[in-house]
Amino acid sequence: MQNKVALITGGSKGIGYGVAQALMQKGVYVAVTSRSEGAAKDAAKKLNESVSTEAKAIGIAADVRDFESQERAVAAVLSQFGQLDIIIANAGLGRFGSIENLSLEDWHDVIDTNLTGVFYSIKAGVSALKASKGYFISISSLAGTNFFAGGAAYNASKFGVTGFTQAIMLDLRQHGVKVSTIMPGSVSTHFNGNEPNEKDAWKIQIEDIGKLVVDLLEMHPRTLPSKIEVRPTMPPSKK
Repeated sequence: MQNKVALITGGSKGIGYGVAQALMQKGVYVAVTSRSEGAAKDAAKKLNESVSTEAKAIGIAADVRDFESQERAVAAVLSQFGQLDIIIANAGLGRFGSIENLSLEDWHDVIDTNLTGVFYSIKAGVSALKASKGYFISISSLAGTNFFAGGAAYNASKFGVTGFTQAIMLDLRQHGVKVSTIMPGSVSTHFNGNEPNEKDAWKIQIEDIGKLVVDLLEMHPRTLPSKIEVRPTMPPSKK
């Protein structure tokens, strides 16, 4: 993995940041994106200060809902590093509520970010990944196979991400590009207004997802774990 290059959408915090940190510790150069240029650059600065390898991070303002924005992000990575070996399609958000209360704006915000954003990410980067025989990883969710009340938009987006990623895995493996989706359960992040604290100790931690990504990338080329469910070992009892 030394001197490989990764583009991580939604990489300024949470899972994306944890993955960026884990990759840099293995010598991977990373570009983290955020809708906010300040957030992206702050995250890159923090990564560069906290990781001791020679690998560096850059921050790029990009919106996964905008295909041209994703194209510019890929072009920026290629301009800076000359190659693109790994794309982590991580950017996502949640809007929850019954179908009576779910607004059109909420629906489009979730679908455009969580699902269309994954399509735009691989569509913009597929040529670069074919050239490098690279790896595409989407971050789906256990909500991509398990539906729940109030989750219509979120479930639809994550069911879509799971199916989409498995389909493009079949499209791209003959080109030497590996494709996987990771489906986490509860992760200690700022998702949906959560503020990570000691009460989140039972949850999956962002460094755990980072380690999982590293494990995938270090898997023997003949083997492809295409869909990985990961959940907390011991969640609180609902009784």
